[in-house]
Amino acid sequence: MFHHLFPGLADVHIVFNLFTYLTFRSAGALTTALVAALLLGPRFIALLKRRGVVDVPRPHHPSADGPQREPKANMGGVLIVAAVTVATVLWAELANPYTLVALSAILAMAGLGFLDDYLKIVRGARGGLVERWKWTGSLAFGAVFAAAVLYWVPSGASLADAGSLGWWTTVPGESFGPTTVNLPVFDEWALAFPPALFVLWVTAVLVGTTHAVNLSDGLDGLAPGLVAIASAAFAVFAYVIGRVDTSAYLGLFYLPGAGELAVFAAAITGATLGFLWFNAPPARVIMGDTGALGLGGALGATAVLLKAEILLAFVGGVFVLEAGSSLIQKQYFKYSRRRFGVGRRVFLMAPLHHHFQKKGWGNEQIVIRFWILGVLCAMVGFASLKLR
Repeated sequence: MFHHLFPGLADVHIVFNLFTYLTFRSAGALTTALVAALLLGPRFIALLKRRGVVDVPRPHHPSADGPQREPKANMGGVLIVAAVTVATVLWAELANPYTLVALSAILAMAGLGFLDDYLKIVRGARGGLVERWKWTGSLAFGAVFAAAVLYWVPSGASLADAGSLGWWTTVPGESFGPTTVNLPVFDEWALAFPPALFVLWVTAVLVGTTHAVNLSDGLDGLAPGLVAIASAAFAVFAYVIGRVDTSAYLGLFYLPGAGELAVFAAAITGATLGFLWFNAPPARVIMGDTGALGLGGALGATAVLLKAEILLAFVGGVFVLEAGSSLIQKQYFKYSRRRFGVGRRVFLMAPLHHHFQKKGWGNEQIVIRFWILGVLCAMVGFASLKLR
């Protein structure tokens, strides 16, 4: 909004020119989301507790270990999503398709998570939203999102050209299609999907990221801190990819208008940092599926829009480990039960952070060490750009 209103006042004072600069607006979005979360947090948490929207740890679950404190408010993800939305609307270019598609991703996935939280906590439905409907909703939005990327978001070539690119293609200059995916290490090669398979690819990335973040949301501060780190990294990537000079220097696709995703990603960083003020141990509020699915959807959508899906695996390496450990545990248990007649485990408990709880690590110890690992993963992501 500010981008559309204030630059026209440059004749009044030169300071209004600041609102044309992407770096200034990204910093403004981060600050706005952070301050909004900090100011609204106490009242919002009090409201949730008055309404009985609280979370009580399950008995015999690692999250229930230690001294019992008062129940934490749940559905704190509403605060995060609201702060991100307000900050993005205020500071981003609202006519930009990247902005609109990214906002739709966080709102749609947060809405699905809200429905699950509402049924589970407010209506008392055991387990919340039925698992198959949760997956159906995620997959349906993933397909719609992929279609929007194909037919609405601008790219370097028409969709008709995408079928002729093949699986591997050279990408000199700006000659890439809407179904092309950047390869982190190779500057002369990219992965190009046929349109139909691209829809499946995007859906898998979006749904996978969403549920990976959800799996990581098992300890106070863990998932929000990791999301803050990853979104800050993608804010930098968006700024670089949205500039013709820096993208050319690093051998990346130049995506005109994609720089606005830096504002969106910065807003996520600010909102999650503000939420951490209240989610830090001992937490007063947890974000629930509303926040976990919304933030996961936002990260996945940002990566897809920047054609950096594979780079997301570097930056979000901790999320990959969390989701991978859960998948390995489940599949090996099924295999060993068929093979040996009794189910066996690779980890003491999955996902991975619960394994370390069983190993005797304290919750705060796990969270801080996973944050450090998250920073290292982000650095690996940056280093992969320079290797090009």
